[in-house]
Amino acid sequence: MKKNFAIITLVFLVIVVVTGIWMYQMFFGPAVEERVTVLLRADESYEEMTKKVKSSLEYHLSFDIYAKRINLDRGIEPGKYTFDKGMSVVQVARTLKFGSDNAVLLTINNARTPEILAGKISRQIYADSLSLVNAMRNSELIKELGFESAEAMFSIFIPNTYEVYDDISPEALVRRLKRESDNYWSLEHRQTQLARVGLTPYEVMVLASIVHEETNAVEEMPRIAGVYVNRLRMGMPLQADPTLKYAAGDFTLKRVLDKHKEIESPYNTYKHLGLPPTPISMPDMAAIESVLCYEEHKYIYFCARPEMDGRHNFATTLAEHNRNAAAYHKALNNRKIR
Repeated sequence: MKKNFAIITLVFLVIVVVTGIWMYQMFFGPAVEERVTVLLRADESYEEMTKKVKSSLEYHLSFDIYAKRINLDRGIEPGKYTFDKGMSVVQVARTLKFGSDNAVLLTINNARTPEILAGKISRQIYADSLSLVNAMRNSELIKELGFESAEAMFSIFIPNTYEVYDDISPEALVRRLKRESDNYWSLEHRQTQLARVGLTPYEVMVLASIVHEETNAVEEMPRIAGVYVNRLRMGMPLQADPTLKYAAGDFTLKRVLDKHKEIESPYNTYKHLGLPPTPISMPDMAAIESVLCYEEHKYIYFCARPEMDGRHNFATTLAEHNRNAAAYHKALNNRKIR
């Protein structure tokens, strides 16, 4: 009997110890496998918030148990939360309980419209995309910052990463990015580049938006920018197909036809000399730099290559350009691209 009692006691102790270790692991052991950042919004329910958190977390049951113990369901402060690799369930729950560090790194890059840009920003800060669009199209704010339209104000958005508070208001964010734009253009070497190209910061952004839409081949951008600079200086129409796509409201056009060249629009650079009145998109940094550091050459024409590889053939004479264009159009016809 004594021997059996001792065995039972030993088994019981082993179970207690193993259970204790397991429970400790569930609550205090590493639960976050990889560093992750989660954005929780005020319009989300507690269940929606915790579902986001638990998607990157082990031991969901222990999280729910501990969250209930600390009354986490009474409210989680909206914001951006970063959970480092190796954090435990307890650490994650307590981080949610006591609030986030709401300083975030906001990255903005190219976008074709204010609406698309607003969507990209809204995934990184507390403001929703509609409130951001409203700020970008707020007539009083546009006038305050010295512009005539939201499309013109698009020129203030310099692709970069900015440290902001995730609860920054949309209007405050727009004003902040205008200051960042002013700082960008005030740098001494930027002023030197502007003097070389002979354009204002606004004009650079307009031209960069065209270059950005012309090609994905970054190495070609300075050469394409050089073509447009040559045309501007010669008083020659830019004849930029992306501006026709913008005027037509359809960037998906595979082929620009003669009917598109007849569109009545200030963005039709086949009909109107000089730059269009506003950027046709938010250019990326490569396109901006390509205008500021444009390649000096004698080309005044370029055309997509018949290989359809995203690159272009350049020409100094109309006759040479017409041969390049004929080869390209033949390739379009062979592929039945209309």
